[in-house]
Amino acid sequence: MSFSMPAPDVWTLLANLAEETPEAPALLHGERTISFAELHEQSLRVAQGLADLGVGPGDRVALWLPNVPAYLFLYFACTRLGAIAVAVNTRFRAVEVADIVERSGATVLACAPGFRRIDFLSILADVDPHALDKLAAIVIVGEEPATPPATIERLRRVPFSRMLSRPRLGVGHAAPNAPCNIFTTSGTTSAPKFVLHRQGAIARHAQEVARTFGFDALETLALSILPLCGVFGFNQTMTTLAAGKPCVLVESYEIEEIARLIARHRPSTLLGSDDMIARLLELVPGEKPFPSVKWMGYAGFNAALENIAEVAETRGLILRGPYGMSEVQALYAIQPIDAPVAQRKKGGGVVTSPFAHVRVRDPETGELLGVGQPGALECAGPSLMVGYWGNDKATAEALTPDGYVRTGDLGQLEADGSFTFLSRMGDVLRLSGFLVNPLEIETHIQKLSAIEGCQTIAVPRPEGVRAVSFVMLKPGAALDEGEVIAHCRRGLANYKVPVRVFAIDEFPKTPSPNGFKIQRNKLREMAEARLSS
Repeated sequence: MSFSMPAPDVWTLLANLAEETPEAPALLHGERTISFAELHEQSLRVAQGLADLGVGPGDRVALWLPNVPAYLFLYFACTRLGAIAVAVNTRFRAVEVADIVERSGATVLACAPGFRRIDFLSILADVDPHALDKLAAIVIVGEEPATPPATIERLRRVPFSRMLSRPRLGVGHAAPNAPCNIFTTSGTTSAPKFVLHRQGAIARHAQEVARTFGFDALETLALSILPLCGVFGFNQTMTTLAAGKPCVLVESYEIEEIARLIARHRPSTLLGSDDMIARLLELVPGEKPFPSVKWMGYAGFNAALENIAEVAETRGLILRGPYGMSEVQALYAIQPIDAPVAQRKKGGGVVTSPFAHVRVRDPETGELLGVGQPGALECAGPSLMVGYWGNDKATAEALTPDGYVRTGDLGQLEADGSFTFLSRMGDVLRLSGFLVNPLEIETHIQKLSAIEGCQTIAVPRPEGVRAVSFVMLKPGAALDEGEVIAHCRRGLANYKVPVRVFAIDEFPKTPSPNGFKIQRNKLREMAEARLSS
């Protein structure tokens, strides 16, 4: 793909690829290979199928689908129509799906009720019927069950296969400013917000990431493991396609299947989590088990795997910490591949776009901070969202007057021009006047042999704000609270030592596209209740 004349919108990006390299593979799924020409052709037909259902510019189409070709056919069809694809997390259940469909005002919901790994049908059976009142139709990808639940039986149901036989849509409404994507935030304290992006921002970001990351290299092939409903998986796939290179769509999170696909397709890049990497390295033997992978971008969710980058390096797997969020898209920044592992493992790095910029602000005084001073991270650039759909108040709170988004993250600027993500601001502990990353305390506690996992929050006490830790124990282990606190006193500054440590069977979680996020507000409530009693 030539980057000299960038495509102004998502649909033009696909059309250009189909014209330049029509026979080149775009999507690999099971035994099927879909060329760029076929992706373009089928998307045009699906666009006509959606138009038959009344979908036009600005209308919302909810995509509640795993990583299958139909997802991308429907997505590109939406961009042709000027419609908005609403990403619905496949981990969501009845209440969450109903909320997103109802609040977004989606007129079409696409789902795969026969999909073998997620029981979409029983989830739909539990959905409040009134939440689906605005739907003109449900698009059924794959086989429809013989007895659909009453919730959807009354609604018009259209087989996705029928859409593929429609004529190609003639007039299109793609444009740089046409809205095209709604991603849902995975808030732990409120209903998800709807992050709205326009075609120009999606297309430009995909092309800039492809160019900056060198995805135009001959051997580029990506394994799309992370779900398309989240920006991490979506942006990886869009970037690979923007470079004119193929993506392997992975439906399964089963580690054996992922390992099999890596061996079969020999991808050049992977994106995933620290848990996924640890399990892959455990499953596949050898000094260099993944020789085709140049590097892997990863997110660290598990404090117990804090050294996964060093472990992976001994096995020939180079890990790089990226940075992104729904509001600025994924792969907004990434650590340099030649940086020392101690730096490269951290989230953040160098911004992808030459027009992007990062700054750090003192959360209390509002002053802009210099190199090495932790504070509230703010990001700007061409990948920025339009705002929160249907929520002007939240948009005004998130965006600064000069065009930065308040990320809600704690970060710091580095001397080399990069930045480091430290933690979520909501997770940061202010102890004795210092901003403390809870991961520092959690990693230290998890060095104890009895501790499986740890989460630390801050709670106001008469003597000041103090840390409280919750731990999950390894099978058969018992909590010795005194020993944990003594261990902390030996290795941490006194103000970081938890005032109490409580054992818990499982941390409260909320689903996100890339896994589960800890509901730290619930842990805080639990801590306050236990301390007061």
